[in-house]
Order: sequence, then structure tokens, then C-alpha cells
Amino acid sequence: MMPVIRSLLHMAWMFVTVIPWGLTLVVISVGVRRTPLWWFAVGWFRLVIWGARVILGIQVRVSGMEHLPVGANSPAVLLSKHQSTLETLLLPTLMPHPLAYVFKRELLRIPFFGWSMARLDMIHINRESRTLAMKHVIARGKVLLARGTWVIMFPEGTRMARGERGTYQTAGTRLAVEAGAPVIPIAVTSGKCWPRMSYIKFPGIVDVSIGKPIPSVGREPKELMREVEAWIEAEMRRLDPDAYPHP
Repeated sequence: MMPVIRSLLHMAWMFVTVIPWGLTLVVISVGVRRTPLWWFAVGWFRLVIWGARVILGIQVRVSGMEHLPVGANSPAVLLSKHQSTLETLLLPTLMPHPLAYVFKRELLRIPFFGWSMARLDMIHINRESRTLAMKHVIARGKVLLARGTWVIMFPEGTRMARGERGTYQTAGTRLAVEAGAPVIPIAVTSGKCWPRMSYIKFPGIVDVSIGKPIPSVGREPKELMREVEAWIEAEMRRLDPDAYPHP
């Protein structure tokens, strides 16, 4: 019963805080540059993660921060495992650079949250045309990477249930190769506490493991993605062995 009560309280916390935060961001976006707007938005992400810790009892354990590129203009393409909404809100609070998410355009219609996301430097795609979407990701991604914004993608394309493995798409590695940016693989065990497609969350520890940068120069996107996939899936089994069948 307690997980249900805690989950409802956290949902209420998100709803109550996103309205003033989102409206303020939309209003101040008229005269404020995109980078300060991003860090204002991260303030709301921090509120949500604080609520997850205090209300839901979810603790976050991060390793590999030393692997992140150093420098104001150092580019990076982050490719992360995706099990729940938690990492979408958590990863911006950990990164030293603004992030540009690649997501479907329909999310911009969500009241307050979507409206505010539309005012940030993101990459909105139309999934009805994969060819046009890929071209847009690469063109827009190269511009943002050159500005010092890191591009983050979930290569499986959707949230995966704990212990499951999706098909890794090559859009992220194609962008990395085109831009000459290193790929940062990330493993996240959020499914232990924040299950996919579930309103009920559970207390526990979520591990976030950041891998070493993988150079993209001179690489082939599919081969590079195979290396990224191998690292992420092996790391997921190391972090959450109970979720995977033993050989």
C-alpha cells in the first residue's frame, strides 16, 4: 500500500511544480538565451529527483563521471539505456553541458512540460518519415554539438522492461560519425524502482554507469553501434544480474 501512496504523492509533486516552472520558462524565454533557459529547466528536474529520493525512497548511485569530456566546447553524443522516465529527468542533473534530447514532435503538445520543452534547444522529429527524421537529427545535431550542447539519445527508441533488450538504431552513431564527436555509453537500472509503463514506483537504488568515450572518427555507424550496444548490455548485466537469466 505504501508504494501506491508514495507514487501518488510524487505524481502530485510533479504536477504541482511543473505548472509554475513551465509557465515561467515560457514567459522568460522571450528575452533569455537558450543556455540559461536550459539550466532553469534543470532546476525543475532536480526538484523531481529530490522528490523521488524523499517521497519514493529512490537513491541514485553514479559511477564514471570522470569519463565525461572536459571543456566548454567538447562535443559528445550520449547513448543511454532507457527503462523509465526517471533517466530522462535524472541525466540532465548530472551533466555539465546542456543536453538536446531527440524525441517525437507529439510530446510538445503536453501542457506545461511540452510547451516549455519547445522553448529549449531540442531535436523534434516526425517519426512518419524515417529518412527525413534521420537527416534532421544529423543536421540539427551537428549545429548543437558545435555550440557545446551534447546530444542525448535512447538508441532502442522506447522504454524497455527490466531485463529486456531492444533493437539498437544507428541514428546516434551516424550523428557522432558525421560530427566527429565521441560516443558516451550509459547504463541505467531505473527499471528496478520505476518500472516501464507503471504508475507505481518502489524504493531502492538506481545505478547509473557512464562508460569511457568511444571515438567515432573513421568508424562505420553500424559497427560503432554494435560496440556501444555490447558495452551497455554487458554493463546492465553487471549492475542488475537478477534481471537477466543465468547461463
